[in-house]
Amino acid sequence: MLARSRDSDGYLAGGTAFNLASTSRRFSDDIDFFHDSVEAVAESFARDRSMLDTAGYRLEIRLSQPGHIRALVSTDDQSTLIDWARDSAWRFMPLVEEETGGLLLHEVDLAINKVLTLAGRDEIRDFVDIMQAHEDVLPLGAMIWAAVGKDPGFTPMSLLEQLKRRGRYRPEDVARLVLAVPFDLNKARTAWRAALAEADSFIRERPHDEVGCLYYSSRRDRFAAPSSGLSLEEQGLVTHFGEPGGILPRVAAAERQLTVPRDEAK
Repeated sequence: MLARSRDSDGYLAGGTAFNLASTSRRFSDDIDFFHDSVEAVAESFARDRSMLDTAGYRLEIRLSQPGHIRALVSTDDQSTLIDWARDSAWRFMPLVEEETGGLLLHEVDLAINKVLTLAGRDEIRDFVDIMQAHEDVLPLGAMIWAAVGKDPGFTPMSLLEQLKRRGRYRPEDVARLVLAVPFDLNKARTAWRAALAEADSFIRERPHDEVGCLYYSSRRDRFAAPSSGLSLEEQGLVTHFGEPGGILPRVAAAERQLTVPRDEAK
């Protein structure tokens, strides 16, 4: 209901958006709607609150400050937390449309946000999501390399060092999650150490003038991590930098198969 009401500057993000895919490993325990301005947060919350009230939901405000409102929304014996928050409009891709979630961040932006989130907080749910993104979206090194384009307060190496402090979770941490499939913590720890080592090598090999970018393959119609020893041209890759609102890769429209809302393509 709320997703269908999103306007051009409101979109679903965070764990809920990341875990909408049928291959998701877990269920999110809250819903995050992001906006590009403090004013849009307040307007969106007011509109959604009215809609929820009309539909018979109860709202209990847990946090209210400029640019961030959190409420417990409930009906009968079911409830969930919903956050309305401001985030930077800077992203790599335009928003995409999804039948259930409405407007949401592209999967590469969701993955890159997760890298920055895990660097800032040590939560098992973010670790589970990052391991999935590493396998299904982009290798960890490529995500780190691109993430500093969104948060220039990091260098690739400083972000990597921060992430090296993560991954020390216990079985009871996993037990707190609502999982769609079992999560093998021992196997994940081993994969995490390998991903960190590969990321270290990737970061050291890439030229400094490409820092903060993604690499797009028009032949495969997806973002990829370049291999060492070959030029980008030889690999059929082009650099792709983000900007406010996101931007499509430099390929002919006929070669794209991306679902982009009206007025979002640049």
